[in-house]
Amino acid sequence: MTPEQAKFLLDHTCPVVLAEAKTTKRVIAAMPAGQEAYKPSDKCMSAGDLAFHIASIDVWFLRSIADGAFAHGGGGEKPTTPEAIIAWYEANLGPALDRVKAMSPEQLAANINFLGMMDAPAVNYLGMMVRHSVHHRGQLSAYLRPMGGKVPSIYGPTADEPMK
Repeated sequence: MTPEQAKFLLDHTCPVVLAEAKTTKRVIAAMPAGQEAYKPSDKCMSAGDLAFHIASIDVWFLRSIADGAFAHGGGGEKPTTPEAIIAWYEANLGPALDRVKAMSPEQLAANINFLGMMDAPAVNYLGMMVRHSVHHRGQLSAYLRPMGGKVPSIYGPTADEPMK
């Protein structure tokens, strides 16, 4: 990938990241209060853990891209309510995305190793981040009705939020 191609891809993908983040916040906000421990089976993450996983991995991807390296881990205090998760996400996503936007075209085109599994240009991981988020957001949206919540519009109307 050339630096010019990497810059084009960044400019194309950043609005997608921001649009998906708005949808992510709507889905997390739709979680009914007090249902954070809900999980449809023992093999599933709880709704609260899943919501924070979505938010935290978005930020982790962006920070890792900007750092030029992916590392296992995380840690720190984990918010547990939908409101706290959204507040954490809002406080961390913008600064992390700004760091990626500040990268040079050469940095965006440089390969980064993803946890020993693959190497790809840094900018390519933005698409991987979006797909990861969409995947788990769909999982969380499937939890909402059994938890007593309503499914918000994601890419179009839902039975709970019909077309206006």
